[in-house]
Amino acid sequence: MIKTICIYCASSTQIDPVYFDHARLLGRQLAEAHIRIVNGAGNIGLMGAVSDAALDAGGEVTGVIPRFMVEQGWNHPGLTETIVVNDMHERKQTMARLSDAVIALPGGYGTLEELLEIITWKQLGLYLNPIVILNTNGYYDPLLLMFEKAVEGRFMRPLHADLWAVAHTPDEAVHLVQTLPVYDKNIRQVAKY
Repeated sequence: MIKTICIYCASSTQIDPVYFDHARLLGRQLAEAHIRIVNGAGNIGLMGAVSDAALDAGGEVTGVIPRFMVEQGWNHPGLTETIVVNDMHERKQTMARLSDAVIALPGGYGTLEELLEIITWKQLGLYLNPIVILNTNGYYDPLLLMFEKAVEGRFMRPLHADLWAVAHTPDEAVHLVQTLPVYDKNIRQVAKY
């Protein structure tokens, strides 16, 4: 039963409106499904859009943010709950610990780093919950090709390509996180290739 989903996404405000449309739709759908969102507590970009849409639809959003970002005024002031942590590492650990699944929307360095880290944690049996990449507008196509190349080059086993799933719409992303299985922690037995 999925009760809380961690959302990774961009804080940029300069991106194509289609990304904002998907972010708002996802936030609203999660709220309507009574699924709490956990994110980085940002007040702009896709992060702000997901949070605002969920809150407007009666949903709940927990934001996890390092103290230095609060000091810069980067936190969303209207979240259901804000957890202030010491640093970025604690932020990611807390977001993962609180979540039953992850959905990664398009984003920059931070989003890509969070996504790759949580996939690595799953490979190592440290995070066993569903991970879904929301590939709006084909944004993640180059990364998915890189993953394929890693499997073809034997840097990863073919079964490691099952550590995540790809959605093209918010509907599909919500469906996938609710239907994908939780992994067995023995997945770590095949982490070494």
